[in-house]
Amino acid sequence: MKALRPRARGVPLLACAVLLLLAVATGPARAQTRDLATRGEPLDRIAAIVNDGVVLVSEVNDELALVTQRLRDQKLELPPENVLRQQVLERLIVEEIEMQRADHDGIKIPDDALNNALQEVAQRNGMTLSQLPDALAQQGIDYTSYRDAVRRQLTLTLLRQRDVLQHTVVTSREIDQYLAREGKHPSDTSEYEISHILIAVSENATPQQLADAAQRAQDVYQRAKSGEDFAKLAVAYSNSDTALTGGSLGWRKGTELPTFLSETILKLKPGDVGAPLRAPNGYNIVKLVAVRSTDQKVIVDQVHVRHILMRTNELQDDALVKQKLEQLRTRILKGEDFGGLAQTNSQDPGSASDGGDLGWTAPGTFDPTFEKVIEGLKVDEISEPFKTQYGWHIVQLLGRRRVDSTDVLKRNHAAEEIRASKADEETELWLRRLRDEAYVDYKM
Repeated sequence: MKALRPRARGVPLLACAVLLLLAVATGPARAQTRDLATRGEPLDRIAAIVNDGVVLVSEVNDELALVTQRLRDQKLELPPENVLRQQVLERLIVEEIEMQRADHDGIKIPDDALNNALQEVAQRNGMTLSQLPDALAQQGIDYTSYRDAVRRQLTLTLLRQRDVLQHTVVTSREIDQYLAREGKHPSDTSEYEISHILIAVSENATPQQLADAAQRAQDVYQRAKSGEDFAKLAVAYSNSDTALTGGSLGWRKGTELPTFLSETILKLKPGDVGAPLRAPNGYNIVKLVAVRSTDQKVIVDQVHVRHILMRTNELQDDALVKQKLEQLRTRILKGEDFGGLAQTNSQDPGSASDGGDLGWTAPGTFDPTFEKVIEGLKVDEISEPFKTQYGWHIVQLLGRRRVDSTDVLKRNHAAEEIRASKADEETELWLRRLRDEAYVDYKM
């Protein structure tokens, strides 16, 4: 079984929460107050006052022990203890500031989300959730403290996602530039059939021999470019071990192309021959025979729907809301405009102004109950009132279509990559602002 002891706190929290669980510290859960012994003797000391909270010396010691052990496991040289202790203290101060902000903003991790995260930890280690406490105990880890640490880490993740990632803007121009850069490099989703001629040059070649080789390469290139059979030229002139196969290198994925040839190959169209390229082994002439894509198209079934949403409250129970929607449905079936009634009656702020129109959407976009109702509708049909976690709905199916979402997914992937590349810097700036705005009084 893999070790369940997570790494120290303070690692970047920019991936999804599940993947971060193994990065949670296993020290005691943070507490802002500690009980006093019956004789009035303090059980702990304060390392730093942070706004209206504290970081305790015991927390610094626990974290210091974890960090020290991890550095030793990685066979890294340890800095002086006072330097490492100060680094640990600063990390805990920043985390305390973050937790205070999360608490102030009402960010809470419900028990079911915490249990799902712990179940993911258990599954990664080949066990059930019920087996996790015993497995942790065998490693000297208290399960309650572990739960608190996981909840804390998930809270920090959610806070950073809300305050940093959701505000990290990626523009269309940035996506275009990213895709353009990617297009200048061989793709692992494309394969290239290429042939190659090598006019070899000895490491000890004289200037004259170099000149002769360059001239020979130029002559062969001109003949190939003018239409002579490349394979015959390879057999006659190439010094490569592929000469007797007509210089064929076969099909190669973009990432498998010889590095020094890849830039030239990407500039060629199928059938083109590249000018001689000088390399340590001599002059290389390459022909792009064909290109094929291994990237599968992503075809998605989309639906176009509109709906009217109504919610229950102190004055309207389920029965009354359902009755109102039934009345609206009857009015629409008699000829009234669905969009107009949605604008005046729907409680969905995102779609009411658009007449309830939710646009074209792919599977998995809506609540499962909502999607199940849509599946059973014919085009232009209006559903009976039904309830989801968001309230009561009537929905009309306006159309179905199949679309190629390959390019959309590529752009979405590019946006995710760009956002991730920005995230570290944005997070550091955000943390620095929080730290600068906080009151911190060192006590050790």
